[in-house]
Amino acid sequence: MPRLNVAQVALVALAILAGPAVPAEAGSVPVRIINSAASTATFSVEHIYVERVNGSVPIVQGEIYLQQGTVIPLGVYAVLDPTKIKTGEDDRDGALQSPDWFDTKKFPTWTFQATKIVPSGTSAFSLDGTLTIHGVARTEHLDVTVSGTPEHPHYHAVGKIDRHAFGMHVTRLDPVVGNDVDVALDVTLQ
Repeated sequence: MPRLNVAQVALVALAILAGPAVPAEAGSVPVRIINSAASTATFSVEHIYVERVNGSVPIVQGEIYLQQGTVIPLGVYAVLDPTKIKTGEDDRDGALQSPDWFDTKKFPTWTFQATKIVPSGTSAFSLDGTLTIHGVARTEHLDVTVSGTPEHPHYHAVGKIDRHAFGMHVTRLDPVVGNDVDVALDVTLQ
């Protein structure tokens, strides 16, 4: 497994200790809580034996900094729980939680902290942020569309993640699993 450099260790430690950071431009912007019961994070990856493996990881908490009257946030923070990963096969779910893949005993949460939000109209934006999986923090990109109203927005985000970039062990099954993982998030607020 690749070793984390000092900057990566410092970034992970800071994210864990600090929790969600209020974006500087948020000032007194209200914080809206993500409704974890009504929000989902799903993924899909190629697998040579079954074509694609689809699954989900619960979003267990999160915050969106949202100015009144708009659906484009100033900041986003979310925590996901990989110990409850579901792919429709218990054995595979257990294997994904093992030290060979996500090592959920050592890394029981994943976090996402927005670093850049760029509106592309009144109901869409691009979202860059620091995603921490398996103790490795990387900048990732999502494209987000919004439906609903400013009082009750619904966010749909899509992106692609390079699974090897997060420093997981390479197992004997690694060559049969695709490198790029398609992710989709559907988020509603309380």
